[in-house]
Amino acid sequence: MRAAVVREVGAVPEVGELPGPTPGDGEALVEVRAAALNPIDIAIASGRFYAGPPHVPYAPGREGVGLVLESGTLAPGTRVRFERDTGYGANGSLAELIVVDEDALVPLPDDAEDTVAAALGIAGLAAWLALGKAELEQGETVLVLGATGAVGQVAVQGAKLLGAGTVVAAARNADALERTRQLGADAVVPLGDGELADAFKSAAGGEVDAVIDPLWGEPAVAALGALRIGGRLVHLGTSAGLEANVPSASLRGKNVRIIGHSNLTTPHDVKTRAFRELLDHVIAGRIRVDVDVFPLERVADAWREQAASPHRKIVVTP
Repeated sequence: MRAAVVREVGAVPEVGELPGPTPGDGEALVEVRAAALNPIDIAIASGRFYAGPPHVPYAPGREGVGLVLESGTLAPGTRVRFERDTGYGANGSLAELIVVDEDALVPLPDDAEDTVAAALGIAGLAAWLALGKAELEQGETVLVLGATGAVGQVAVQGAKLLGAGTVVAAARNADALERTRQLGADAVVPLGDGELADAFKSAAGGEVDAVIDPLWGEPAVAALGALRIGGRLVHLGTSAGLEANVPSASLRGKNVRIIGHSNLTTPHDVKTRAFRELLDHVIAGRIRVDVDVFPLERVADAWREQAASPHRKIVVTP
């Protein structure tokens, strides 16, 4: 089958051929129509993912949208969103065909575009599920770190949608940060030098109720300092560092909670419900997702765009 192939650890994928997959028990065969790229794809291919170097050659891509060809639970021709592990003995969604666990298939409504449904998956779910864990109450103040990324943009919009009174967006790119005001941010804070905790509180008009944190590192420590007594920080990524030096006083003194989130260890049924909720909001125009689409022939360009941390979702169409 035709696919984007990573032939060496650290290499950029190139268009080539791989053996076609055969579904086993509990698996479906899907014809891929759109595949979204994510930071985890770059991390796996580069050998930086915690599971170690990938098994090359392989086709990357952990999610996408396609048509069911063979399935024990869904009729052929059913259009679905899917995800699967890849790089460690299995090919991913940057290919004509993919084998996926039946439990990971989500049938799509007719009014959901392929590219948007594909783009909404991993990043959108991370934001939406994190907001659920934050247990927002009407009128609360929410700080979104990394607000210009795909996860952060959905988190800004989702926080407003779920009733936040004030949403503060924080990120490094000042130009992209200004755009988050169009998505619902009431105030913005550039991440850089200076006392961030004070900057967060100043922008929020006081202490913060909840933080959505895909960064960790110094921004997360500063955000903990801006939380109110009983505040919550939902941690879901390490874009700013794998470690954070957290003073005890920030946690114990204010009874703060740090709540972890990972899509990888979230059950399929939970992700399916969340994806359907999120997709309904997107179809209704309540949440927007910026998407750049590349044909498979330009997968190298798409890969480089993703590696450069774009402020939009990158989708490849085989």
